[in-house]
Amino acid sequence: MSDAALVALRGASFAYEDGPDVLDGLDFEVREGRALALLGRNGTGKTTLMRLLSGGLRPHSGELTLDGKRVSYDRKGLTRLRTTVQLVVQDPDDQLFAASVAQDVSFGPLNLGLPDPDVRARVDEALAALDITALADRPTHLLSYGQRKRTAIAGAVAMRPRVLILDEPTAGLDPDGQERLLATLGALRASGTTVVMATHDVDLALRWADDTALLTPSGVRTGPAAEILSRTDLLQQAGLRLPWGVAAAQVLCAHGLLATTATGPRTPEELAAMVVV
Repeated sequence: MSDAALVALRGASFAYEDGPDVLDGLDFEVREGRALALLGRNGTGKTTLMRLLSGGLRPHSGELTLDGKRVSYDRKGLTRLRTTVQLVVQDPDDQLFAASVAQDVSFGPLNLGLPDPDVRARVDEALAALDITALADRPTHLLSYGQRKRTAIAGAVAMRPRVLILDEPTAGLDPDGQERLLATLGALRASGTTVVMATHDVDLALRWADDTALLTPSGVRTGPAAEILSRTDLLQQAGLRLPWGVAAAQVLCAHGLLATTATGPRTPEELAAMVVV
C-alpha cells in the first residue's frame, strides 16, 4: 500500500472492552477520487472500521494517517481529521437532534467557529446538494425516512469533507429514493468528494463503486469492483452472493452469447449492449 492514500489505517487493531479483537493488524486505505464499497457479513468489523477512519474510535495498536501524516488524538488532530472525514451512520435518528432541518445541518459548521455568513453559505450549499432546500424550516420530526437520511447526509456535507463515509445509505429507501440518492452521490463525487459506502447490496456495489473492500474472517481484500466481486471464493468468505451482473455474464458466456474476455456488465443497459446478436 502507498502512503499516497488520503486516509489510511496501518497495522490497526481494535477490540471492545472484554471482547476479542474485531480488527487485527489491518492495513486499509481510501484513495482520493475513488468510490469505495465496503462489504462483509455482520460482525466482521465494518462499523468499527468506519469509526476508526472517522476518529470515533482509536486503534489500540497501529495508526491512522491523513495525507500520509499520523493523526494525533488531541483536539487539534481530531479537528483536522473531522473536517476531512465525515461519517453518516445508518439510522438518521441517531444523528438528527435539532428542531429544524437547517438548524441540524448548521451544527457542524457552527462548532468550527465560522462566522454566521459562512455557516449560512455552507447550510444553503448542503441543502441544495441533497435537494432538500425546500425543507430548511421543516421540523425534523415531521420528515419522512428518506428526508431524514438526506438531512443527516447534508449535515456531513456542510463540513465540506474530502471523504464522506456512509453506513448503508440506501437501506430503507424505496427504488426512487435510492436512485435519487445515487444521483446525489454522483454529483458530490463530481465536485471532488471521495465517497465510501458500506453496504450488503452486491449489485449496488458492482454498479456504483470503482473499488470494493471485502471484509472476511481472514482479512480484507481490496481491488477493482468488477474484479473482486467476480471472485466466488472471496464472496463466500464474506457471506455474500455473486452480483446478478456477474452471474448473468457467466451464463451468457457459457451459451456463446457474450465474449469470454468481456468484463461483466454493471447495469442492465450494459448487459443489453454486450450481448452478441
